[in-house]
Amino acid sequence: MTGKQTPEIGRQSQEREEMERQKHFVLVHGAGHGAWCWYKVATLLKSAGHKVTALDMAASGLHPKRVEEVRDISDYFEPLMEFMKSLPPEERVILVGHSMGGLCNSVAMERFPEKISCAVFATAIMPGPDLSFTATREEYARQMNSYIDSQYTFVNGPDNPPTSLLFGPDYMSMQLYQLSPTEDLTLAMLLLRPHPLFNPEATQEKVWVTKERFGSVPRVYIICDQDNIMKEALQRWIIENNPPDEVKVVSGSDHMLMFSKPQEMCSCLQEVAKSYF
Repeated sequence: MTGKQTPEIGRQSQEREEMERQKHFVLVHGAGHGAWCWYKVATLLKSAGHKVTALDMAASGLHPKRVEEVRDISDYFEPLMEFMKSLPPEERVILVGHSMGGLCNSVAMERFPEKISCAVFATAIMPGPDLSFTATREEYARQMNSYIDSQYTFVNGPDNPPTSLLFGPDYMSMQLYQLSPTEDLTLAMLLLRPHPLFNPEATQEKVWVTKERFGSVPRVYIICDQDNIMKEALQRWIIENNPPDEVKVVSGSDHMLMFSKPQEMCSCLQEVAKSYF
């Protein structure tokens, strides 16, 4: 009788070990992009046995909202908040935000710290209790390059601030995708959508975070050393003013590391999965 039970006990033990090794990654894209931009990294993570959810923020990717319907940043990141609410009470995820997705990360950490085992900021904006979005935005503006052929939309007339921005092909090829495969740049040009622009003061209010909640979640920052948008100096300035638990560097990566260095990014995320649970 004991001999017959042994294979079943062994199988159950193996299943428990696999469940323990499996982590749930939630991937949040940057401005103008969508869940589609994670296709390489998501495939690699799934092949390694992990669960992956790539989300579209409002008016991004396949999300049905039009850019004109996104009034402020809370509308923009609502899909992530709804997803976090839907998680079972016992489930914890590894939240990965790229570029502007770092703002979405930060708000989710403040609202749902008990559901996040680690937050990864990939060449991302990372406001904190002692580093405001306003200060980060000002430093970004000081270091940024021109948007070249990108197009602004002025719904309220040219005398008012623009309401959205669509990246131009020259801007994308020279500033975002300069080290990425040309087929991924072509894909992005087909799928990119205008990104809503928000009132900075209102955004600061919406992304305000605390040491008690945001600060209770472990953070890992991934530096891309050939980034022309979030330049390495800016990334290190953010890290210095809001130190994470760990810093990783992906060498030879442009801003779109999920395209230019997918294997390296996946390796970073798997290391996070082993270290933070």
